[in-house]
Amino acid sequence: MGKMNMANITERQAIRNKRLKTVLQNCCIGIAGLGGLGSNVAQMLIRSGAGRLKAADFDRVDRSNLYRQCYRLSDVGKLKTDAIEQLASDIAPNCLIEKHNVRIDSTNACGIFSECDIVCECLDKAESKQELIETLLKAGRFTVIAGSGAAGFGKSNMVKTTKISDRMYVAGDLESSVEQMGSLWAPRVALAAAHQANCVLEVLEERLCE
Repeated sequence: MGKMNMANITERQAIRNKRLKTVLQNCCIGIAGLGGLGSNVAQMLIRSGAGRLKAADFDRVDRSNLYRQCYRLSDVGKLKTDAIEQLASDIAPNCLIEKHNVRIDSTNACGIFSECDIVCECLDKAESKQELIETLLKAGRFTVIAGSGAAGFGKSNMVKTTKISDRMYVAGDLESSVEQMGSLWAPRVALAAAHQANCVLEVLEERLCE
């Protein structure tokens, strides 16, 4: 490829990147659950320049969470929403964290995430995940990026983003459960979370081209 063509591609990509950053700053992204997936999704979106996140989780940071979640020792005992807010303040003070210290279910999900363009489903229990996904998709106005299959370690290339429909994506290998693999390890959890966060950027970028 000639230097001129490469220069044109680079210039076009720079323009698209600038537009994506502007869109990310001005949209609202929801994160349901701030455990291994959700806390890492949150920090990646904060570092990417997100302007507003709606973070929902009823739990507090436990010492055991430190092995695969993005929290620090000083966060132990804090509400996870407060810990994520502090993380944003330390990294990107202009990122607004709207906190919802509740258990997400079919009765409150649509109201909590009503202003969100995209919702990242990051819950722990299979039945809770299914309930949330079905509720949001049935509402007809949300794009859902779910996490499924992040347990165990190794087999990194098995973790991928799968497009299920125009409004649903799943990050993970779709099969590696804690029951099957026995435990969760930080690298694979973070890998699945990175897929979710990256999918947020991909979805937003695609919308720029519509």
